[in-house]
Amino acid sequence: MAPLTTSTAPADPANFHEKLLTVPPPIEVAGRRIKRYHVTADPAGIAPDVEEAAYAMLPKLLPEPDGTPPATFVVLHRGGDDGAYLNAYSWVWDNVLHFGAATAGQPVLGCPDRVPTHFITLDRPWIGCVWELPPILHERDAWVRHMLAPDAPDLDAYLADCLPEGTTGDR
Repeated sequence: MAPLTTSTAPADPANFHEKLLTVPPPIEVAGRRIKRYHVTADPAGIAPDVEEAAYAMLPKLLPEPDGTPPATFVVLHRGGDDGAYLNAYSWVWDNVLHFGAATAGQPVLGCPDRVPTHFITLDRPWIGCVWELPPILHERDAWVRHMLAPDAPDLDAYLADCLPEGTTGDR
């Protein structure tokens, strides 16, 4: 989730900017195949120590196997302040997304400090901020295209079908 503000005033659209979206190669964690999206305003990308800490937290965000092909997509987002956010969307029950989230460096969300590598699980029912949501639509369509519509599901084709890199608003 992007940094929170304590203001109740609406956001100023003149201050809104899309962020960069990159697509690292898939990984396997806890028997699940994981597609990855990274979101940041920093052209250098997400720092390796933040990425390592986030993915170390990932097993805690994944559901138990239920017979659905074990596929997940994640959005790792580095906020404009100290915050870092990991959203894990796992396919379960054939066509349902299970959601788990972790955050670091954001005391307003219960983090004990402002360290962007000190992740905790997030227990709020939020599914993502405006920069984290673009992959969800793509992933829904990719799941239908490769797993539900064909005569035989093709997990490899699903894993290869990623949102193109660019900015979060290039959709």
